[in-house]
Amino acid sequence: MMSTRVYILAALLTLLLGTTVVLPAAAQQASESEAIRTMLLEREADIKEIMGDDDELSDSQMDALRGAVNNMFDFGAMGREALGRHWDELTAERQQEFVDVFAEIVRYQSLADVDIYRAQVTYEDITVTGDKAHVVTTTVYKDVPTIVEYALQRSSDAWLATDVVLDEVSTVEGYSRSFQSYIRKRGFDALMDNLNKRLERNRSET
Repeated sequence: MMSTRVYILAALLTLLLGTTVVLPAAAQQASESEAIRTMLLEREADIKEIMGDDDELSDSQMDALRGAVNNMFDFGAMGREALGRHWDELTAERQQEFVDVFAEIVRYQSLADVDIYRAQVTYEDITVTGDKAHVVTTTVYKDVPTIVEYALQRSSDAWLATDVVLDEVSTVEGYSRSFQSYIRKRGFDALMDNLNKRLERNRSET
């Protein structure tokens, strides 16, 4: 109730004085939390609308679904975190090459089981701290509940996901262990060769 009064007062002052009113920190965080909740709910609705009730999805539906599922992810931040100290050893061109291939692989892998996007999702908690946010959801798939958490980072005017944690297992940390171990053993060029081959297999299987 108090937060609602704060919003109304701020709106009235803005109309009367023609100035921007800065909300208290708690009210700003509540506003950001609701913005994130709205974003996630709209994303979920878009995904379910693309899928409809079709058991088999057309190529155009799959392409649209791939975009809707992945448009909230900051693949640059995820790739940088996954490579760790090796990131700074690369030129800007090689960094971008890695991010492009990494992002495409994730996009294809995200549709390995499309039925999961029909699951019921409950948004349990959204905590905002400055330019970072933590979202806790429960996804019920085939009657099995799974805790899915998102780490978000504000980028310009948008919130983008930098990690997904399933049952306390970080997706980015998993990539990090795999990629950095591969680089230590065989080098970055060998990693890129491996990723490009994986991407080609993904494309040929669709």
